[in-house]
Amino acid sequence: MSVTLILLVIGIVFLGSLMRAVFGFGDSIIGMPLLALLPISLSTSISLIGLVGFTVAVLTVLSGWKNIDRPVLKVLSISTLLGIPVGLALVKFAPNAVITYGLGIFLVVYGIYSLIKPKLFQSKSRLWLNKPIWSIPFGFAAGMFGSAYNMNGVPIVVYGTLRDWKPEIFRKTLQAHFLVSSSLIIIGQFMGGFWSKELFVLYGFSLPAIGIAMLVGTFIHGRIPSYKFERYVFVVVILLGIMLLVNPN
Repeated sequence: MSVTLILLVIGIVFLGSLMRAVFGFGDSIIGMPLLALLPISLSTSISLIGLVGFTVAVLTVLSGWKNIDRPVLKVLSISTLLGIPVGLALVKFAPNAVITYGLGIFLVVYGIYSLIKPKLFQSKSRLWLNKPIWSIPFGFAAGMFGSAYNMNGVPIVVYGTLRDWKPEIFRKTLQAHFLVSSSLIIIGQFMGGFWSKELFVLYGFSLPAIGIAMLVGTFIHGRIPSYKFERYVFVVVILLGIMLLVNPN
Protein backbone atom coordinates (compact mmCIF):
# COMPACT_ATOMS: atom_id res chain seq x y z
CA MET A 1 0.00 0.00 0.00
CA SER A 2 1.60 3.27 -1.14
CA VAL A 3 1.89 6.46 0.88
CA THR A 4 -0.02 8.31 -1.86
CA LEU A 5 -2.95 5.91 -1.58
CA ILE A 6 -3.06 6.28 2.22
CA LEU A 7 -3.00 10.09 1.95
CA LEU A 8 -5.82 10.06 -0.59
CA VAL A 9 -7.94 7.85 1.67
CA ILE A 10 -7.23 10.13 4.64
CA GLY A 11 -8.32 13.14 2.57
CA ILE A 12 -11.57 11.45 1.56
CA VAL A 13 -12.29 10.41 5.15
CA PHE A 14 -11.65 13.99 6.28
CA LEU A 15 -14.11 15.43 3.73
CA GLY A 16 -16.82 12.91 4.64
CA SER A 17 -16.32 13.37 8.38
CA LEU A 18 -16.37 17.16 8.00
CA MET A 19 -19.70 16.98 6.18
CA ARG A 20 -21.07 14.69 8.87
CA ALA A 21 -19.80 16.94 11.68
CA VAL A 22 -21.34 20.09 10.19
CA PHE A 23 -24.70 18.81 8.94
CA GLY A 24 -25.05 15.39 10.56
CA PHE A 25 -25.18 13.39 7.32
CA GLY A 26 -23.72 13.02 3.82
CA ASP A 27 -20.43 11.27 4.57
CA SER A 28 -21.20 7.97 2.82
CA ILE A 29 -22.61 9.57 -0.34
CA ILE A 30 -19.46 11.69 -0.60
CA GLY A 31 -16.98 9.04 0.53
CA MET A 32 -18.13 5.99 -1.43
CA PRO A 33 -17.89 7.47 -4.97
CA LEU A 34 -14.45 8.94 -4.19
CA LEU A 35 -13.11 5.71 -2.68
CA ALA A 36 -14.40 3.85 -5.75
CA LEU A 37 -11.85 5.80 -7.81
CA LEU A 38 -8.98 4.30 -5.80
CA PRO A 39 -7.47 0.78 -6.09
CA ILE A 40 -9.26 -0.44 -2.97
CA SER A 41 -11.65 -3.38 -2.79
CA LEU A 42 -15.36 -2.59 -2.50
CA SER A 43 -15.65 -4.51 0.78
CA THR A 44 -12.81 -2.45 2.29
CA SER A 45 -14.38 0.82 1.13
CA ILE A 46 -17.80 -0.09 2.53
CA SER A 47 -16.34 -1.24 5.85
CA LEU A 48 -14.11 1.84 6.17
CA ILE A 49 -17.08 4.18 5.65
CA GLY A 50 -19.02 2.13 8.20
CA LEU A 51 -16.29 2.36 10.85
CA VAL A 52 -15.71 6.06 10.22
CA GLY A 53 -19.44 6.80 10.47
CA PHE A 54 -19.66 4.82 13.70
CA THR A 55 -16.70 6.73 15.16
CA VAL A 56 -18.16 10.13 14.28
CA ALA A 57 -21.53 9.12 15.74
CA VAL A 58 -19.92 8.01 19.03
CA LEU A 59 -17.97 11.25 19.41
CA THR A 60 -20.99 13.41 18.54
CA VAL A 61 -23.42 11.62 20.86
CA LEU A 62 -20.96 11.71 23.77
CA SER A 63 -20.64 15.47 23.35
CA GLY A 64 -24.34 16.23 23.70
CA TRP A 65 -26.83 13.54 24.78
CA LYS A 66 -29.27 16.14 26.15
CA ASN A 67 -30.09 17.48 22.67
CA ILE A 68 -31.41 14.14 21.38
CA ASP A 69 -35.13 13.59 20.76
CA ARG A 70 -35.22 10.34 22.75
CA PRO A 71 -38.85 9.23 22.17
CA VAL A 72 -38.34 9.55 18.43
CA LEU A 73 -34.93 7.87 18.59
CA LYS A 74 -36.46 4.82 20.28
CA VAL A 75 -39.12 4.38 17.60
CA LEU A 76 -36.66 5.07 14.78
CA SER A 77 -34.22 2.47 16.11
CA ILE A 78 -36.85 -0.28 16.37
CA SER A 79 -38.29 0.41 12.93
CA THR A 80 -34.79 0.59 11.45
CA LEU A 81 -34.03 -2.88 12.79
CA LEU A 82 -37.19 -4.18 11.11
CA GLY A 83 -36.18 -2.63 7.80
CA ILE A 84 -32.73 -4.22 7.62
CA PRO A 85 -33.81 -7.69 6.36
CA VAL A 86 -36.03 -6.04 3.73
CA GLY A 87 -32.99 -4.15 2.46
CA LEU A 88 -30.99 -7.37 2.20
CA ALA A 89 -33.77 -8.86 0.10
CA LEU A 90 -33.86 -5.69 -2.00
CA VAL A 91 -30.23 -6.24 -2.97
CA LYS A 92 -31.13 -9.59 -4.50
CA PHE A 93 -34.15 -8.45 -6.50
CA ALA A 94 -33.64 -4.77 -7.41
CA PRO A 95 -30.77 -3.39 -9.54
CA ASN A 96 -28.53 -1.00 -7.61
CA ALA A 97 -28.69 1.67 -10.34
CA VAL A 98 -32.49 1.74 -10.25
CA ILE A 99 -32.57 2.38 -6.51
CA THR A 100 -29.84 5.03 -6.52
CA TYR A 101 -31.37 6.84 -9.49
CA GLY A 102 -34.72 6.83 -7.69
CA LEU A 103 -33.15 8.17 -4.51
CA GLY A 104 -31.22 10.80 -6.45
CA ILE A 105 -34.32 12.09 -8.22
CA PHE A 106 -36.28 12.11 -4.95
CA LEU A 107 -33.59 14.10 -3.11
CA VAL A 108 -33.28 16.70 -5.87
CA VAL A 109 -37.06 17.16 -6.15
CA TYR A 110 -37.56 17.20 -2.37
CA GLY A 111 -34.72 19.68 -1.83
CA ILE A 112 -35.90 22.09 -4.51
CA TYR A 113 -39.52 21.82 -3.37
CA SER A 114 -38.54 22.54 0.25
CA LEU A 115 -36.50 25.58 -0.76
CA ILE A 116 -39.24 27.22 -2.81
CA LYS A 117 -42.22 26.18 -0.68
CA PRO A 118 -43.70 29.07 1.37
CA LYS A 119 -42.62 28.80 5.01
CA LEU A 120 -46.10 29.25 6.50
CA PHE A 121 -47.62 26.47 4.43
CA GLN A 122 -44.59 24.27 5.07
CA SER A 123 -45.00 24.52 8.84
CA LYS A 124 -48.70 23.63 8.73
CA SER A 125 -48.10 20.60 6.55
CA ARG A 126 -45.68 19.07 9.08
CA LEU A 127 -47.83 19.15 12.23
CA TRP A 128 -49.08 15.59 11.81
CA LEU A 129 -45.48 14.31 12.12
CA ASN A 130 -45.01 15.56 15.67
CA LYS A 131 -45.97 12.22 17.28
CA PRO A 132 -43.05 9.72 17.43
CA ILE A 133 -45.20 6.97 15.89
CA TRP A 134 -45.05 8.74 12.52
CA SER A 135 -41.29 8.16 12.43
CA ILE A 136 -41.86 4.42 11.85
CA PRO A 137 -41.90 4.49 8.02
CA PHE A 138 -38.80 6.69 7.96
CA GLY A 139 -36.93 4.39 10.35
CA PHE A 140 -38.00 1.36 8.34
CA ALA A 141 -36.75 2.99 5.14
CA ALA A 142 -33.47 3.86 6.88
CA GLY A 143 -32.91 0.22 7.83
CA MET A 144 -33.83 -0.93 4.33
CA PHE A 145 -31.58 1.49 2.45
CA GLY A 146 -28.82 1.25 5.06
CA SER A 147 -28.45 -2.51 4.85
CA ALA A 148 -28.78 -2.55 1.08
CA TYR A 149 -26.92 0.56 -0.10
CA ASN A 150 -25.27 2.16 2.96
CA MET A 151 -27.71 5.10 2.71
CA ASN A 152 -29.44 4.90 6.06
CA GLY A 153 -29.20 8.67 6.55
CA VAL A 154 -31.45 9.75 3.66
CA PRO A 155 -34.86 8.89 5.18
CA ILE A 156 -33.88 10.29 8.60
CA VAL A 157 -32.72 13.57 7.06
CA VAL A 158 -36.05 13.88 5.27
CA TYR A 159 -37.90 13.16 8.52
CA GLY A 160 -35.80 15.67 10.47
CA THR A 161 -36.47 18.46 7.99
CA LEU A 162 -40.19 17.66 7.93
CA ARG A 163 -40.23 17.82 11.74
CA ASP A 164 -38.52 21.21 11.59
CA TRP A 165 -36.04 20.19 14.29
CA LYS A 166 -33.73 22.88 15.63
CA PRO A 167 -30.17 22.51 14.24
CA GLU A 168 -28.68 20.98 17.38
CA ILE A 169 -31.54 18.50 17.85
CA PHE A 170 -31.39 17.65 14.14
CA ARG A 171 -27.66 16.96 14.24
CA LYS A 172 -27.52 15.10 17.56
CA THR A 173 -30.62 12.93 16.99
CA LEU A 174 -29.30 11.95 13.56
CA GLN A 175 -25.98 10.90 15.11
CA ALA A 176 -27.70 8.94 17.89
CA HIS A 177 -29.71 7.06 15.28
CA PHE A 178 -26.60 6.50 13.19
CA LEU A 179 -24.87 5.10 16.27
CA VAL A 180 -27.56 2.44 16.59
CA SER A 181 -27.83 1.64 12.88
CA SER A 182 -24.06 1.79 12.30
CA SER A 183 -23.51 -0.69 15.12
CA LEU A 184 -25.80 -3.18 13.40
CA ILE A 185 -24.23 -2.49 10.01
CA ILE A 186 -20.60 -2.99 11.09
CA ILE A 187 -21.54 -6.18 12.93
CA GLY A 188 -23.08 -7.43 9.70
CA GLN A 189 -19.98 -6.43 7.75
CA PHE A 190 -17.75 -8.28 10.21
CA MET A 191 -19.90 -11.41 10.03
CA GLY A 192 -19.94 -11.12 6.25
CA GLY A 193 -16.14 -11.26 6.10
CA PHE A 194 -15.66 -7.66 4.94
CA TRP A 195 -12.98 -6.82 7.52
CA SER A 196 -9.33 -7.14 6.53
CA LYS A 197 -5.84 -6.05 7.57
CA GLU A 198 -5.95 -3.33 4.90
CA LEU A 199 -9.13 -1.94 6.47
CA PHE A 200 -7.57 -1.50 9.90
CA VAL A 201 -4.42 0.07 8.44
CA LEU A 202 -6.49 2.68 6.59
CA TYR A 203 -8.81 3.21 9.56
CA GLY A 204 -5.86 3.67 11.92
CA PHE A 205 -4.24 6.28 9.69
CA SER A 206 -7.61 8.03 9.27
CA LEU A 207 -8.34 8.48 12.98
CA PRO A 208 -6.45 11.81 13.33
CA ALA A 209 -8.31 13.14 10.27
CA ILE A 210 -11.63 12.17 11.87
CA GLY A 211 -10.70 14.03 15.06
CA ILE A 212 -9.64 17.17 13.19
CA ALA A 213 -12.77 17.06 11.01
CA MET A 214 -14.93 16.82 14.14
CA LEU A 215 -13.29 19.89 15.67
CA VAL A 216 -13.50 21.94 12.46
CA GLY A 217 -17.04 20.75 11.71
CA THR A 218 -18.28 21.60 15.19
CA PHE A 219 -16.73 25.07 14.87
CA ILE A 220 -18.45 25.65 11.51
CA HIS A 221 -21.76 24.24 12.74
CA GLY A 222 -21.76 26.56 15.75
CA ARG A 223 -21.47 29.57 13.46
CA ILE A 224 -24.33 28.75 11.12
CA PRO A 225 -27.39 30.87 12.07
CA SER A 226 -30.35 28.70 13.11
CA TYR A 227 -32.68 30.35 10.62
CA LYS A 228 -30.30 29.50 7.76
CA PHE A 229 -29.40 25.95 8.82
CA GLU A 230 -32.45 24.25 7.27
CA ARG A 231 -31.92 25.99 3.93
CA TYR A 232 -28.29 24.87 3.91
CA VAL A 233 -29.47 21.31 4.62
CA PHE A 234 -31.81 21.43 1.62
CA VAL A 235 -28.96 22.65 -0.60
CA VAL A 236 -26.78 19.76 0.61
CA VAL A 237 -29.67 17.33 -0.03
CA ILE A 238 -29.93 18.58 -3.63
CA LEU A 239 -26.16 18.23 -4.15
CA LEU A 240 -26.16 14.70 -2.74
CA GLY A 241 -29.07 13.82 -5.01
CA ILE A 242 -27.10 15.09 -8.01
CA MET A 243 -24.08 13.02 -6.93
CA LEU A 244 -26.25 9.90 -6.87
CA LEU A 245 -27.54 10.65 -10.36
CA VAL A 246 -24.03 11.25 -11.71
CA ASN A 247 -22.60 8.13 -10.05
CA PRO A 248 -25.45 5.61 -9.53
CA ASN A 249 -23.15 2.68 -8.88
